[in-house]
Amino acid sequence: MGIVERIRAIGPGAMVAAAFIGPGTVTTASVTGARFGYALIWTIAFSVIATIVLQEMSARLGLVTREGLGEALRGRFDNPVLRYASVALVVSAIGIGTAAYETGNILGGAAGLETVTGISASIWGPLMGLIGATLLWTGRYKLIERALIGLVAIMGISFFIDAILIGPDFSAIATGFIPTVPEGSAFLITGLVGTTVVGYNLFLHASSVQERWDGPQDLAECRTDTIASIVIGGLITLSILITAAAVFPVGTEISDVGTMAEQLEPVAGTYAKIFFSIGLFAAGFTSATTAPLAGAYATAGALGWDRDLTATKFRAVWITILGTGIVFSALDFSPVQAILFAQVANGVLLPIIALFLIFVMNDTTKLDSYVNSTVQNVLGGLVTLVVVWLGFRSLLSLVGVF
Repeated sequence: MGIVERIRAIGPGAMVAAAFIGPGTVTTASVTGARFGYALIWTIAFSVIATIVLQEMSARLGLVTREGLGEALRGRFDNPVLRYASVALVVSAIGIGTAAYETGNILGGAAGLETVTGISASIWGPLMGLIGATLLWTGRYKLIERALIGLVAIMGISFFIDAILIGPDFSAIATGFIPTVPEGSAFLITGLVGTTVVGYNLFLHASSVQERWDGPQDLAECRTDTIASIVIGGLITLSILITAAAVFPVGTEISDVGTMAEQLEPVAGTYAKIFFSIGLFAAGFTSATTAPLAGAYATAGALGWDRDLTATKFRAVWITILGTGIVFSALDFSPVQAILFAQVANGVLLPIIALFLIFVMNDTTKLDSYVNSTVQNVLGGLVTLVVVWLGFRSLLSLVGVF
């Protein structure tokens, strides 16, 4: 596959990147860089590898079985108790969870626009939500995909330029790839993992690949899309952390990610402030669009509803999620602490969903020869164990054990 063909293969994977590079990523990476400098860069590297491992399974499931993850989970269990429990998990953790994220997504993006224009985020927020709703209402997958790919490109360019303008310490960056756990960092380590390895993306990916490709014969192209998109997403997260680490003395506490753009100006000039704000807007808008879509795919699949983008029940789910974000963004809630808490909660819930995925990916009746290999099971198991440990350690740190 040539370079042009590889670029053309970018699609559903870019939507996954668009979903996880939201204000949660910008907030968590900024807070981490300001507080611990470059020390936790290794966490981003781990998160990228973990995301590739799990998202490849999700994409393969959708491509081979033509089912979403929610449908696969619902149909896998003969025991009605287990079936209803899995449906309840999906609807509560994904459907309700994406609604909880949505306010932060919209307000985070609106904060970027407020910095550039001076117009209140409480005005930009609902407007952003309505534009996202219009895009989703078209029911045209290709249009949605292309719009999100374009915004990911804008986001990437903005944050990459900021990281260059700020003049980072490259030797410190290299040292940051060596795993260390500074005192008090467990909460943010879990947050960084949680902002990249996102549970609802597993549902989004399994469904979106079916809109783009026809079957297992496209698996190689699908894997290229998955790996390239997630690596680019990881580099964007890395750029944000590097920028914060270079701007703030180690130990700095950030209370408002919107003001980080203001703090860039004295150090790297007005352009750095503008680029950061544009990147923050793009991050917010892409996540504000993909989170409702992922919630709708997951809920519809789990409940056995039609997953057509124009189906009434499908639209009702994403409208509810997006509407929640629009309403609360109009009330101008501060998103920083809510976003950080949501990222950590995702890191705690993710292992359950990952175990479900690995379980389904070993079902020969559905996947035949495309079931997980031993290596894939080992990698998936290791990723799940690490995520379990990080979530457990984070909870212990909250009660003062660590």
